[in-house]
Order: sequence, then structure tokens, then C-alpha cells
Amino acid sequence: MILRPASLSYFSKSPAGSSIIRGQNFTVECITGADDANHAIQSDVETILILPESGATLMTDFETVETAPRSIAIVPAGTLRLHLRQGARAFALTTGRTGVDAGNVINSVDYQVPDERVVPVAKPTERLAKDAERIHVYQVDAVPFPGGNPRLKFFQSATMSINWVEYDGQRDRTKLSPHAHEDFEQGSLAIAGDFVHHIRTPWASNAEEWREDQHIEASAGSMLVIPPELIHTTEGVGAGQHILIDVFAPPRTDFIAKGWVFNAGDYRAR
Repeated sequence: MILRPASLSYFSKSPAGSSIIRGQNFTVECITGADDANHAIQSDVETILILPESGATLMTDFETVETAPRSIAIVPAGTLRLHLRQGARAFALTTGRTGVDAGNVINSVDYQVPDERVVPVAKPTERLAKDAERIHVYQVDAVPFPGGNPRLKFFQSATMSINWVEYDGQRDRTKLSPHAHEDFEQGSLAIAGDFVHHIRTPWASNAEEWREDQHIEASAGSMLVIPPELIHTTEGVGAGQHILIDVFAPPRTDFIAKGWVFNAGDYRAR
């Protein structure tokens, strides 16, 4: 079997508006604020909203919440109305988007044929908190690193999980972490900095299907979708801040079992 290649896409650079990059089970929408407009996000399940550099006003049928910069919000199913200052960015991640214009999905052609190796998202994990209809906001800088993993911060919704990876300067090339996933995709969402995604296709018996290693350069405002079985690791390059969000759907039960996911206690364990 010829393995599906990794796919790099960039969000629209329009000064106001939105665009979507998808995986098989999830969508990631990049929204750029306009002072006179609210942006509506409709989802049948919870949405993870990432606010990397600016606060925002979040409005649902039940409440209005003001968030600070460098926040992650878990928003209940339904309609979210989002107001950002002019030029500020937000990223909305969900597995249950509705009312999406297919023409706004940059890489829709990649999913004309589903990948049978990718396990579907099962029934959403049950939220235990009594205030399930409320927006839950986490300040990234107030969240401690989990024991045993001092480099990443982990969060989940009912159907997804993410890793927040942040560092200054180039990543130590002697401590990269090449690995592969058997039955799910990984989205690597570049929010700040420049990166090189290193991709290796495992050899099978048919040498005609072998591929050269790839070293894919990617800047902020992009997402690489990595299919199952491809060996991968990402290296931040150059000076300055690097923020990379790893995106998974369904949630990473292995990370939850290790106690790494900060808000996992809000959900019933599987």
C-alpha cells in the first residue's frame, strides 16, 4: 500500500475573515478580527478556541466571557459568537462543525477519499462538571507543566486533545522525537516562528514505493496534517518565539492515562 503523504497548507492571509484547514476528523479555523464584526462558530460538539496573542469576547446563549491573551477556551456545543480586535487571531478546533462553506476549506481536495486507517471519533466523552453549558477558560501561563513532561502543556475537549509546545530560539537538534501513529492523524499548527517538519516513510517490500525523507519548511499560519504510519518530528528553527500546537481527534487516551492533560478531570475516563 502506498502511504498517503503529509500535507502542508497555509491559512488565508486576508486582513479580516477566516479560512479552514481540515484533517479527516477535525477542522481548524483561523479567524482574523475586524473591529465591527462578530464571527459565528457553529458546532455539534465542544470547540477548543486558542487565543495566542489577544483577548476576545466570547458569547453563547448562556453567557458572555471576556478572555485574556494566551488563553485556551473550551466552548460548549452550539453557536459561539466571537469578537476580536482588528487584526487579532483566534483558532477554532472542533470535530463537529456545521454550516461550513466548502469553498472556505483550503485542503478539502485531500479528503475526497477517506483514509480507512484513521479511527473515527466515537461518542463524545462525558463532561462531569455540573456547569457543562459554561465556557471554561485556561490561562496558558498559569497552567503548570505536567510531571514527567516539562516541555508541553496538554488540554482536551470532549472529542479532541491538543499539546501546546513553546520555546525560544532553535530546538535542540540532539533531542528531537521522531515517532509515528498507527491509526490517527496529527495536525501540527504553527502559530509563531519557523519550523522544519521532518517526515520519513517506512520501507515496505516494494522498493518502487520507497520515498526520500522530506524536510518541509513551514512558517506561522500553517498546518501540516500527518497521516498514520509516517515517522515525523518537528524542529523549530531560527531565533525568536516558537509556538506549535499538536492537534488530535479523538483525544489522546495515552496522554490522559499518564496524567498529563490539565483538564482531563472534567471528563469521565474511558
